[in-house]
Amino acid sequence: MKITNILPYPVWVGTRNQLVVKVETDEGIYGWGESGLSGRELAVAGAIKHYREFLIGRDPMQIGALWQEMYRSQYFEGGRVLAAAISALDIAFYDIAGKALGVPVYQLLGGKHRDWIPCFATTSADNGPEMIEQVKMLVERGWPAIRTGILGGRKEGEPYETFEPRESIGETARWLTRLREEVGPGPVLGIDYHHRLSVAEAASFCQRMPSGTLDFLEEPIRDETPEAYESLRTMTDVPFAIGEEFASKWQFLPYLERGITQFARIDVSNVGGLTESMKVAAMAEAHYIDLMPHNPLGPICTAATVHLAAAAANFSWIEVRISPTETLNFQDPDWFPVQIQQDEFRLLVPDAPGLGIEFNEERAKKAELELWEAPHLRRRDGSYTNW
Repeated sequence: MKITNILPYPVWVGTRNQLVVKVETDEGIYGWGESGLSGRELAVAGAIKHYREFLIGRDPMQIGALWQEMYRSQYFEGGRVLAAAISALDIAFYDIAGKALGVPVYQLLGGKHRDWIPCFATTSADNGPEMIEQVKMLVERGWPAIRTGILGGRKEGEPYETFEPRESIGETARWLTRLREEVGPGPVLGIDYHHRLSVAEAASFCQRMPSGTLDFLEEPIRDETPEAYESLRTMTDVPFAIGEEFASKWQFLPYLERGITQFARIDVSNVGGLTESMKVAAMAEAHYIDLMPHNPLGPICTAATVHLAAAAANFSWIEVRISPTETLNFQDPDWFPVQIQQDEFRLLVPDAPGLGIEFNEERAKKAELELWEAPHLRRRDGSYTNW
């Protein structure tokens, strides 16, 4: 079997862009992949076109060797753009291999540990009684873990782009403390701070709440400096969930080896595909750390992550953005006529060959990319801060 063509499709689906990649072969078998570098799809599509030049004519079944060749085939290896391109291609190669062998992808990863994948939901309400009611409703419906979002940080009437971290942490800590009092000790509760805080702000946030309020704090600060996270680790006992931005096993390494994170927020469409994800999963397992995959993208990323979650022994919950409290339109059936099935707080592991996903390529050929920028947040003094 030989690769005959590689087609990147950066298209707008629902409320965001998705970069879907198709790999075609001379046997008529094709595979779908997805890149995770949201907002920079054109950069990743350009990298994929570079890789296409030497991948045409190659055997897509040689997945591990192709990964190494793509990673090592330039002097300036790695980085988020190249890793996102490798991720999409690697996922597509697995899809092809599964279809060629007549088995679901998880069989290529060692077989499945579970028949369905537990999910966590995210609330959509601002700080206040409605947020608490949303959590109570999710608990009643059986959701095993619940995450709240970033709340506060701007005054009424100010534009969305305004964010003052100190104003956010006090109000958010107050409502999370009340939330825990209302729902009791049982439910798993966490919050995503989207790396918007400094070490001091994150420590102050955690110290404003009684121990045991949160089961995880996701991405409180940026990840470039592991030592900064180590410093924060000494100031709080709240478990950390880190890694959605990591583009390799090497980026995960210090966080796993030094016990900086307690949940590995792996993103299969950013870290290097399923090939690299399984290596990270093994490293995490050696340190008794569970995977808690990042999954805010499209159905192809969801499908690849479900196969990873099925094959990895060390797993907690997968992020989904369709729940009773949130429905982000990334999984339009007109775009994806075949996709992973969700049963409330479960994603069902498919038995179809490959990933178990299909994409409306004809619609994609007629569609155009809609350039999108993440919000450029600013403090009131005019300085920029993290989104």
